[in-house]
Amino acid sequence: MGKRRFSGLEVSLMVVFALMMVVSIVLIVLFATGEANTTETLFVAQCPVIAHAERVDCYPDGGLKCEARGCCWGPVDASNVPWCFFPINHGYTVESIEQPNSFGKPSFSPLYYSHPCIKTRPHSRYLCGFFPFPQIYDPNNERFEVPHEHVNKVLSSNPSVPLRSTLEITEKPFGLTVRRGKDQKVLFDTRMAPLVFADQYLQISAKLPSNNVYGLGEHVHTQYLHDMNWRTWPIFTRDSFPNGGTHNLYGHYPFFLCLEDDTGKSFGVFLMNSNAMEVTLQPAPAVTYRTIGGILDFYVFFGDTPEQVVQEFLELIGRPVIPAYWSLGFQLSRWDYGSLNEVKATVERNRAVGIPYDIQYTDIDYMEEKKDFTYDKVKFSELPQFADYLHEKGQRYILILDPAVATSKLIGDVPYESYDRGTEKKAWVFEADGETPLIGEVWPGETVFPDYTSEKCIEWWIDEYERFSKVVKHDALWIDMNEVSNFKQGSSKGCTVNNLNYPPFTPNILDKLMYSKTLCMDAKHDWGDHYDVHSLYGYSMVLATEKALQRVFGGNRTLMLTRSSFPGVGKYSGHWLGDNAANWNDIKWAIPGMLEFGLFGVPYIGADICGFFDNSTEELCRRWMQVGAFYPFSRNHNAQGYKPQDPAAYGADSLLVETSRHYLMIRYTLLPYLYTLFYKAHTTGETVVRPVMHEFFSDSESWNVDRQFLWGKYLLITPVLDPVSQKTKRHTHVYDHRFKLYLPADKLGLHIRGGAILPTQRPDVTTTYSRRNPMGLIVALDENSQAAGELFWDDGDSRGTDAFIIVVLCLCSCVDGQLTMQVTHAGYKDPNNIKFENITILGVPYPPSSVSVTQVGTGSPGTPTTLPNSNIQYDVLFLHGLTLTLGETYLVKWEIKEEEYQRLDCYPEENADEEKCKARGYTLFLYSENPLCFSSYQPSDTVHIPWCFYPEDYGYSVTAAEETNSGMTVDITRNMKYKSSGRPDSPDINTLRVEIRYHTSDMLQFKIWDPTTERYEVPVPLSVPDAPETDENKRLYKVLFTKNPFGIQVIRKSTGTTIWDSSLPGFTFSDMFIQVSTRLSSEFVYGFGETEHPTYKHNLNYHTWGMFSKDQPPGYKLNCYGVHPFYMGLEDTADAHGVLLLNSNAMDVTFQPTPALTYRTLGGILDFYMVLGPTPEMVVQEYTALIGRPVLPAYWSLGFQLCRYGYANDLEIRDLYTEMRAAGIPYDVQYADIDYMERQLDFVLDSEFPNLPALVNEMRAEGMRFIFILDPAISGNETDYPAFERGLAADVFIKYPKEISDEIVWGKVWPDFPNVIVNDSLDWDSQVEEYRAFTAFPDFFRSTTAAWWQNEIMDFYNNTLKFDGIWIDMNEPASFVHGTVGGKCLGNPLLENPPYMPPLESKHLGLNHKTLCMNSEQILSNGKRVKHYDVHNLYGWSHAKPTYDALLSTTGKRGVVVTRSTYPSSGKWAGHWLGDNTASWDQLYKSIIGMMEFSLFGIPYTGADICGFFNPAEYEMCLRWMQLGAFYPYSRNHNSINNPRQDPVAWNSTFTDASRDVLNIRYTLLPYLYTLMFEAHTKGTTVVRPVLHEFVTDRSTWDVYKQFLWGPALLISPALDMVYTPIACNYYCFHQAKDIGVRKQMLNMPTPIDHINLHVRGGYILPWQKPENTTAYSRKNPLGLIVALSDSGTAQGSFFWDDGEGIGKGKVTLKHPNTLTFSHFK
Repeated sequence: MGKRRFSGLEVSLMVVFALMMVVSIVLIVLFATGEANTTETLFVAQCPVIAHAERVDCYPDGGLKCEARGCCWGPVDASNVPWCFFPINHGYTVESIEQPNSFGKPSFSPLYYSHPCIKTRPHSRYLCGFFPFPQIYDPNNERFEVPHEHVNKVLSSNPSVPLRSTLEITEKPFGLTVRRGKDQKVLFDTRMAPLVFADQYLQISAKLPSNNVYGLGEHVHTQYLHDMNWRTWPIFTRDSFPNGGTHNLYGHYPFFLCLEDDTGKSFGVFLMNSNAMEVTLQPAPAVTYRTIGGILDFYVFFGDTPEQVVQEFLELIGRPVIPAYWSLGFQLSRWDYGSLNEVKATVERNRAVGIPYDIQYTDIDYMEEKKDFTYDKVKFSELPQFADYLHEKGQRYILILDPAVATSKLIGDVPYESYDRGTEKKAWVFEADGETPLIGEVWPGETVFPDYTSEKCIEWWIDEYERFSKVVKHDALWIDMNEVSNFKQGSSKGCTVNNLNYPPFTPNILDKLMYSKTLCMDAKHDWGDHYDVHSLYGYSMVLATEKALQRVFGGNRTLMLTRSSFPGVGKYSGHWLGDNAANWNDIKWAIPGMLEFGLFGVPYIGADICGFFDNSTEELCRRWMQVGAFYPFSRNHNAQGYKPQDPAAYGADSLLVETSRHYLMIRYTLLPYLYTLFYKAHTTGETVVRPVMHEFFSDSESWNVDRQFLWGKYLLITPVLDPVSQKTKRHTHVYDHRFKLYLPADKLGLHIRGGAILPTQRPDVTTTYSRRNPMGLIVALDENSQAAGELFWDDGDSRGTDAFIIVVLCLCSCVDGQLTMQVTHAGYKDPNNIKFENITILGVPYPPSSVSVTQVGTGSPGTPTTLPNSNIQYDVLFLHGLTLTLGETYLVKWEIKEEEYQRLDCYPEENADEEKCKARGYTLFLYSENPLCFSSYQPSDTVHIPWCFYPEDYGYSVTAAEETNSGMTVDITRNMKYKSSGRPDSPDINTLRVEIRYHTSDMLQFKIWDPTTERYEVPVPLSVPDAPETDENKRLYKVLFTKNPFGIQVIRKSTGTTIWDSSLPGFTFSDMFIQVSTRLSSEFVYGFGETEHPTYKHNLNYHTWGMFSKDQPPGYKLNCYGVHPFYMGLEDTADAHGVLLLNSNAMDVTFQPTPALTYRTLGGILDFYMVLGPTPEMVVQEYTALIGRPVLPAYWSLGFQLCRYGYANDLEIRDLYTEMRAAGIPYDVQYADIDYMERQLDFVLDSEFPNLPALVNEMRAEGMRFIFILDPAISGNETDYPAFERGLAADVFIKYPKEISDEIVWGKVWPDFPNVIVNDSLDWDSQVEEYRAFTAFPDFFRSTTAAWWQNEIMDFYNNTLKFDGIWIDMNEPASFVHGTVGGKCLGNPLLENPPYMPPLESKHLGLNHKTLCMNSEQILSNGKRVKHYDVHNLYGWSHAKPTYDALLSTTGKRGVVVTRSTYPSSGKWAGHWLGDNTASWDQLYKSIIGMMEFSLFGIPYTGADICGFFNPAEYEMCLRWMQLGAFYPYSRNHNSINNPRQDPVAWNSTFTDASRDVLNIRYTLLPYLYTLMFEAHTKGTTVVRPVLHEFVTDRSTWDVYKQFLWGPALLISPALDMVYTPIACNYYCFHQAKDIGVRKQMLNMPTPIDHINLHVRGGYILPWQKPENTTAYSRKNPLGLIVALSDSGTAQGSFFWDDGEGIGKGKVTLKHPNTLTFSHFK
């Protein structure tokens, strides 16, 4: 008969009956013993309002009703949030506290729980005296505790500091609060929910300080940074597939690391508990543990940094083994080769193609019927000799063993002696009776399972392994299936119904069945019930196997690889990430997996390359071989029945073989570095594969980077993890942004971080051979020209000896040019007498003149040996032919020819070579290529000294000169010794005129042009005095010129500093290419735009910046909307000057470290204006006096503003307005983007916005203002469109010149064709072609155009929609086609694609990319006809004044105009926003840089789109941005279509409150801000002011760009960095009105989520006004003064007031002498 099987219903009923019986018995016992307090009042849950994110689930198992459990019930409209949650009076109370070691061991009694509870006692232990371990257990009953092999050895009961400084106990209800001792920051706070401690249900929750949680395992985490949105992760070892679900996998790791903030402060928490559990992460942020046995044994690691947390964790559980050197080689395996012949064929074909390859595996198919300790004597008959076959070529052999042992005999009815001996020794896991071996089924069929916790079993295992190793020689062991895996559910008999197999609560494990695919939970081990030790099975097998390996291999290190693991396994074994699959998800997910096992102390880790299951495509396997070459454990392994995927299987000549060989050769080259990393892991606990976050935690973008990883500190690996694409994003801390990296099919990204010294070795096909080869060093200098590293070296295989070498490597200064190779331990002599043969140094700015090597003995240094020049190559500095003995100390020194650092690039185009250079007739210095192709991981796109450079006398020479007391006139002629400038289409102009004019005492002009032929000159009027400054004594400058080559020198007379010196070779003046270079006074240069700069101060290390106005969102080195060829230079004396090149053609500027600057422009003339300051503020004042002072915006425009692209209708705007008013958030201006337009047509209201005019009128009546958008492009495809028709009649649109066509130059922008429905699913270009109308572009230079534009605006205002300001966009001008519709521009093709192209975005597509044809004609106001080629960069400038004039004449009030495209003097009429930015953290500080640059450019009314325009905003980022944006002069929250709302009322009450608070501060200080705007308007002072402008004598301020000032007095320090306090003054905290009491320091200041640091400078008086919801109301409130006394007790300030819409004349100067009394800051 078959076995009786119970139905699911029957099983459930039996379980319920059993549970009821248990509860009944317990209640009877309690009643009988009198412990049931019958007089106790009924428990009543206290359920106050608890934030959803902080609710802790009281009903995770779906058992009893919620309220019957004593919990709170509160349904919500979010499925993840618990509806049933704990009340605040649930849990335990403290009964008593004992006081050993100055702290207590409280006991508790339960407040309430529906199951019987256990009295518990927390206890604290210490590791090396500084880690508290709250341990909660039952003092009356022994419970299972993990018998960890390592932990108990390192614990101490004597703390080095009182525990009370880190651990606090709350008595009722009981809770533990763990604090960081130094700053008392709460790290782990269990008071948020009660402790539950029942026999089989233990739960504890803790609030965390941040959402940045990493770790917990083993699972497939699709990202390294945990999702805290109610994710529950089960932990219980299981044989399952890592396919991306949330189920439990092979290992058991209740450890997480929490990064608190960008200071790097981190902590770790480890729960030493091996029972089945689940961990829930919730957005509070908080963590909840639910485990079903054992005790709560917590260990907290205080860090400080992520790396330190890992090191402390590994000190507890055991630091990882250092693997044998050969185990770092590449490895091949597969399940079911079929025969040993096929294994050998695989070996041979991969040897034949030269794949570096150290290890070959065999899986269970080598065994006889898959039985351990056997081999197939038919298909693998020669297996005993296979290891020798591999050893002959320097390779190694690894075989597999599973724990399950077959019960059947061998073939031929031969006894299976391994089973028989194990049975005799009672080595097996037993059934619940403790006597009967538990029978299951695994690969060989019916099996028993060794109990590795039993000493008898361990002896049996060691003996069997030793016996087998004598039969089949091998080098290491791979153990699998040790979760433990069983193909039966529990056993061949099934499992008994009891509370072990069916506990009251089952965590959310796979199948929700405890014994699924494993053993019955009531099975017996020596350590206890399987219920308790299941997750320790793999761990115990590793401990037993380590003893077996030591028995067999003795003093050799060998290797162990395990699938199942527990904390501490890494001390003996490595791990692979399990049975993955050949798909693009699994290649991605391997990286978070490796990073997590780095946290868990198992650095020898990797995934099955190319995937275990399924057939791999060539592309996937190729990309996987690339990244797998950098897995610490690098093995290609696949499963039975799938195609071979070893590299050679794809063909000897395949791209996969080529790229695999290439990157494995790089791996083998770097193995000395990798081996050293493993030594560091073994001795200090450092990670090997390292998250980017561990090194760059101050950069919040690094926190979720998990598609890249580091080897140690220094090697960044950026793989391609998606199909087809040849570009991938890589994260770089040094630029704080992401950018595209070109990675073709055979490449991945490898970058060495500046500051690294990496030991290398010439590679070979195995480590046996490569270890005999010479070594080398790769040195990558950091920004301070320093680098450091280390080399560990031994025989690569021996255990625990002192026979090793440590070499400390240091290059402390590139200026000194000295590399030290210091041997600090010399216990090993390599038998191969290895030498260092080459040293590569990246980042040396120019070639050395000589290099010497000195061997340093025990006494005085030896005699230097000079290297011959043939041993020195320079692209990077490459020293070769060296013979530096490993184990000896050396100094390597070099001297540098500084004059080679002065080279000026003669071939700035790409792809320079000797032939092209000589074609220009110049000098070439060609460098040899380094045979290794690594890029330095540095904070720049480093371009080295030009290979092709100008001779010293190239340029022009003086032929005549005339000097007067007002200036000079000089005629110069090109040096005809040289050919033309090398661009035949741009002929040189041989004779030029130079005019130098001394306009004022602090301003001069020098202009260079062709006196014989009229050339285009910029039609922007500047304010220069009618009469020059002729008194030399009044001038701050002296001007000289050099004759050959010609150059101008400007010298500051007061200091003798040369601030301009163009007497450099390379001056070129041709028709379409003009170039001039100048030396700079220092490396401190600011300005040039518009483009995104990563720092305020320019990096002079060969950076080139293109300038050409373009519809281009901000991005690194991408030319954006405006053009500002102006810079400010700081001199070493702290004086400042500014230089403007008045040229509107496309151009670029190149900085080099000389320091020098090169201008290149494509037309016009050279017309320079220089202002002498001497302070930074005076530079801006003098510059704005020249170009025009900025407009004074209306007072209301300083209020907060809201906009978005994507309002669906006017109701959305009304709802937003209503919500903002209800929230009481200050808010003055509402916008409409192009959505309000009918089909994006200017001056036409959309049918979805019929009520917008009435809404605007309503808002304006309530004190609000309205701004609408206008783009310049006008549709030409309408049948009835008055704006176009009137424009056509007035001839306002840009056309071709009459001699070409006299036709309108048509573009396409936003307007759609009439009567179309746009299919948004089409790609962008298709949409433009099918749906976008032809558009014409007004020529705003013409007075007729200005009149037409004003008429259209006025008509719209009077007849359609009222407004108060105008926003003009897309005026670069932008077009969605290139040049014109159809893409074929008429006229001279050189204008579209000139002979020289600056490094502009999409430069290969020509100047007309995304704009008009350069041959288009425009007509200046004086009637002069010019090419768009010359005036393109002026389009936005020409657009601003007609718009401002139209606004004034239409509304009769000042209003405000905001423009996207700008040029010097645009600020006279308009403000500017920083364009279509992205919702990312780096954009916060970059917006500060942008504002400070536009302060230099004379446009103070500026700001960025708060919370970002593109992409969804993240909560904290947006809140921090609201705080920062509250101090933008132009403060607007704006985002793009198809993104979630991000306005202040779109989040939650916390966000709303914080936004209201910070905007109230802004509105309070608006009188001060308005006064600053007035002073900018009248004096040219800056509003947003760099700190250096006020404290220029404090050189530390010259690099500050994450703080800024409002004027001189208010310091704004957003939550981006430490706060710098300048030396020259005292500062008061705005919020507390207290002097902070420090000077010239970087400070860490508390910045909670609702706070921004603001400080008022001593010595200043700030006017303020009580805030309201709009300025219309706040302006009616009383005014006040904030007086911040200086150290001398004085203060002063200014106050300007008018009606806010017209230029007022009221101004008050406020002073505070000692004799007056004010309310002031102290």
